[in-house]
Amino acid sequence: MECGPPVLYLATATASDDEMAERIRLHRQRRPAAWLTAESPRSLHVPIDSARTLIVEDLTLLLNNLMLEAPAEAEARARDEVDAVLTISAHVILVSNEVGMGIVPATLLGREFRDALGRLNQHAAAAVEEAYFLVASLPLRLK
Repeated sequence: MECGPPVLYLATATASDDEMAERIRLHRQRRPAAWLTAESPRSLHVPIDSARTLIVEDLTLLLNNLMLEAPAEAEARARDEVDAVLTISAHVILVSNEVGMGIVPATLLGREFRDALGRLNQHAAAAVEEAYFLVASLPLRLK
């Protein structure tokens, strides 16, 4: 299936403070007006109706939200969400961040998050047909 309209944008961000609320506002403003939007911070199970393309942004915040709710179950829940969303009949684009290439976090929770996201990204990359790593907006095809 090719990418194309109608596009459903699935946002996982939450406005936990004023700065994040502003980021979300600016992001909403930059999205194409024709895109449909669903906001679901802890689940990728949303009705896609007739969407041909589903953009999930992003797995990083999904995992973060799940870890804040139930840290011991978060990684497994996120993996289940990825597996389920990849079964829908639409072109699915998963967006995530690479947080393991920088400074090692000073806190245990930060290190656990970094490692869990790395494993979630590996799981997602193994499950999809194509995977890209973007640096400075330049795509590097991984598979």
